[in-house]
Amino acid sequence: MRKKNTEALSDIIRQVLKEQHLDKPLYEKRLIDAWPSVLGENIVKYTSDLYIKNRVLYVSLTSSVLRHDLFMSKDEIKKSLNKQVGVEVIVDIIFR
Repeated sequence: MRKKNTEALSDIIRQVLKEQHLDKPLYEKRLIDAWPSVLGENIVKYTSDLYIKNRVLYVSLTSSVLRHDLFMSKDEIKKSLNKQVGVEVIVDIIFR
C-alpha cells in the first residue's frame, strides 16, 4: 500500500542538510571540486591552494602571468563556478 504524502528523497536530503547547517560547506566543497572541470587541467597545474572564506574564493597560483590573465576574467570564472554548483556560493575571487 502506498502512502499519499510521499516526498522525493532528494528533497528530504536537502531539507536535512539545511536544518543541520551542512548545505553551505557542501556547496563550498562542490565549488572547489569544480575548479579543474571549469578551468581545465593546465591551470590546475599552476594552482597550489584553493579555499573559501566569507564567500570569497582565494586561489594561490605559482605563475604571475596566469594570475594576471585569470584576474582579467574573474567575473566569468565566478559565474561559471557558481553555475556549475547551481547556487551562488562565492561573490568574489582573489588570486594570490
